[in-house]
Amino acid sequence: MSSILTNKSAMVALQTLKMINSNLAKTQAEISTGRKIASAKDNASIWAISKVMESDVKGFKGISESLSLGESTVAVARQASETITELLTDIKSKIVAAQEQNVDREKIQTDIDALRNQITSVVNAAQFNGLNLLKGTEDVNILSSLDRAADGSVSASNITISRQDMSTTAGVLGTGTDLSPNATLSATSATNAGNTATVTIATDADMSDNTLTLTIGGATLSYAVGDLSGNQDAAASKITGDINALGIVGVTASVANNVITLTSTRAFEDVALSATGATASASFIAERAETLTFSASANVAEGDGYQVTIGSNTFTYVAGKGETFEDVAKGLKVAIDGGSIPGITTQVVQNSSNQWVLKIDNDSATAQTLARAGAAGGTASGGLFGLDKIDVTTNAGANAALDNIETLINASIDAAANFGSAQGRIEIQSDFISKLVDSLRAGIGTMVDADMEAASARLQALQVQQQLGIQSLSIANQSPQSILSLFR
Repeated sequence: MSSILTNKSAMVALQTLKMINSNLAKTQAEISTGRKIASAKDNASIWAISKVMESDVKGFKGISESLSLGESTVAVARQASETITELLTDIKSKIVAAQEQNVDREKIQTDIDALRNQITSVVNAAQFNGLNLLKGTEDVNILSSLDRAADGSVSASNITISRQDMSTTAGVLGTGTDLSPNATLSATSATNAGNTATVTIATDADMSDNTLTLTIGGATLSYAVGDLSGNQDAAASKITGDINALGIVGVTASVANNVITLTSTRAFEDVALSATGATASASFIAERAETLTFSASANVAEGDGYQVTIGSNTFTYVAGKGETFEDVAKGLKVAIDGGSIPGITTQVVQNSSNQWVLKIDNDSATAQTLARAGAAGGTASGGLFGLDKIDVTTNAGANAALDNIETLINASIDAAANFGSAQGRIEIQSDFISKLVDSLRAGIGTMVDADMEAASARLQALQVQQQLGIQSLSIANQSPQSILSLFR
């Protein structure tokens, strides 16, 4: 049945042409935009995922800039720390030269002062965009990543850079928890008298038949039969004279009846003692030094401060972040040595119980009172604390400086190593972020970008279909005209 009111063929041809035109418009849009999913109406879920990932890409671009800024800041600090290490090494060479007696120590001290001022200049200049990692103790966080969890929540990750205070500032003792129980003094006074041991000669009435060997600090006296005549008192007197004639450094002998008293004023060294044919009261004469022994079990927190008072002089060291009792002991040594108290010398050792010990010796004309204190919550001493107190114009100052410069060099080396490690980590993270952004972009492109080869082929096919559709619609529209022949 044919109808001039309803042309089904034309309707079918028209719908087909509309569908072809719609596909053609979509393909042309893909080619012009380069995307197969350009808006949410194209594919809502894929579009939403791509937008989330695009926001992450923009975030990672910001992170890359943050890492670049952080890397530059750390690089400045590392270079400054390495320069400080070189300058401290130069100071060490000057201190070594000052150990000689026939040098102009005043001129050497002038050179040391100039190098020290240069170190201060380096510390003050070691900043990037106003941030100086060689001052203060607060950590610096550098944004390093955005971590998206499965539930869609996002959290930031940071690379934490520990500041390395290379200043010479003195610490300030806090008013917090009493820490004095962590440090034990061996005495409340540093005596200038030596420690003693005795050697008792045999009580034989006649010493002519005796042999005797006595070893003191590596020096040996040997007596054969007949060398010691008379009674034990006479023998003791002869041996005492012979000991003093040896000239053993820091060791003197005196006699009372048949007992020889050996006195040692050696500061940080026991004197070995042995006797054959006589009786020694000990196997050594103890060193002359009082000790401040730190706990082997307690921990050291940032701001923990300890004080030592010698006579009327008080010396303080306040620990920085990550320091131990070794640092505290060495810090107090530097402080005491810098105080230049006549006759006072120090040494830091670790005993058999793994405790760090500060030894204090008094070689002055009078005894010195000793006291100690400790408190939490203080302001940390600078990493180069004591550098400004180095003085090689005296024998004692030159000797103390040789020990203390090693502590300062180690501090600067540790600082440079920490900054170098942090810079390496930042570089690795920066490289990873760059590759991650490329991977995210590639993933987003896989989801939303158009396949241009397929789009090109599809465009040509649709253009042909469009022409055929137009032709079909034209034929369908001509069909009703054939009905006119029935009315002729």
